[in-house]
Amino acid sequence: MEFDWTEDEAQHRAEIRDFLAEELPGDWEEMAQHGPGGDAQAAFSKVFCGRMAARGWLTQHWPIEYGGRDASPWRHAMVGEEMWAIGEPRGAQYMNVNWIGPALMRYGSEAQKAEHLPRISAGDVLWCQGFSEPEAGSDLAALRTEALRVGDEYVINGSKIWTSYCNHADFILLLVRTDPDSRRHRGISVLLVPMDTPGIEIREIPSVVGERYFHEVFFTDVHVPVTTRLGPENEGWEVVGHALQFERVGAARYARAAVTLDRLAELARERGLLDDPIVVDRLGEARALCEAARVLTYKVIDLRAKGSPPTADTQLARVLGTRADNAIGVLALEIIGPEALESGSFADANFRLAMTAGVAVGASEVQLNLIASRFLGLPRE
Repeated sequence: MEFDWTEDEAQHRAEIRDFLAEELPGDWEEMAQHGPGGDAQAAFSKVFCGRMAARGWLTQHWPIEYGGRDASPWRHAMVGEEMWAIGEPRGAQYMNVNWIGPALMRYGSEAQKAEHLPRISAGDVLWCQGFSEPEAGSDLAALRTEALRVGDEYVINGSKIWTSYCNHADFILLLVRTDPDSRRHRGISVLLVPMDTPGIEIREIPSVVGERYFHEVFFTDVHVPVTTRLGPENEGWEVVGHALQFERVGAARYARAAVTLDRLAELARERGLLDDPIVVDRLGEARALCEAARVLTYKVIDLRAKGSPPTADTQLARVLGTRADNAIGVLALEIIGPEALESGSFADANFRLAMTAGVAVGASEVQLNLIASRFLGLPRE
């Protein structure tokens, strides 16, 4: 496999970097440390994404009919790398672009596509996902939130937890059980629910990750039309599985980790720590993890560009990206020492984000179990 960028792609990367230099405020690094759930970054990200959309970059990998440019997955991956390397100024909208939009394209009705895709492509709408529950975290199939059909409506009751960005979201992509007598993966559906629907209550969960990052969302007799369902009734597990294949490689954590590692290596040089073979070995191991995550992600993108079905590489790329993130987060604390924990330190912010990476979008342990059972044929017990 050849992963060299073409001259045109290299020029596009340069244009993205120039755009970031123009658009990011002087206090961007400090703003980013508060997380995309904070009011300041949420407001900035909406403006920023609108400007990306004006240049045709926000959803350039989408088909032209849905507001894209039919750009290759590689150009989209390049945008993702540059965004994550600088602190992801798209904020929560990376979810819209990476997998909510593609899920709508594949499973949405024509009316749903017409309503939602233009707004996502323009960068003027924000989505959150309602998957995890108090007793159904990594084991999503254990969910209990019900949506019972009454005529032309669903009546939703239940709760979700660890929901990011919902305090600013316009819609929630909600995983519900539409057949209460079903078990596990059967009887699950996906609903597209406006967040201002009566009966929805949000409560913030204090978190070390960032300002207003996690929430509980409660649904009490929430009525929505049947037309808000995405895909066939009781077949939502397929919809979610398709979406998460995009999500797991849509977050270029290795790019953020590599930038942090470069800063650490320079700091180690300034402090004379490169004479210590242990420090050099740890830096080398971290670099190897970053490169392994990057190359494996590129393999997944290459398969996608060729129209090949998903493989275990999707889960492996996600696990390696998480391990790189975690390893560098810990290494930063060890190299910098106690001052790394000071509020506002890049090492402190990176460590807090890195520690959540192994849980988001399915815990790493769950990903390894999937690889073992589905792709290696190993027994579950």
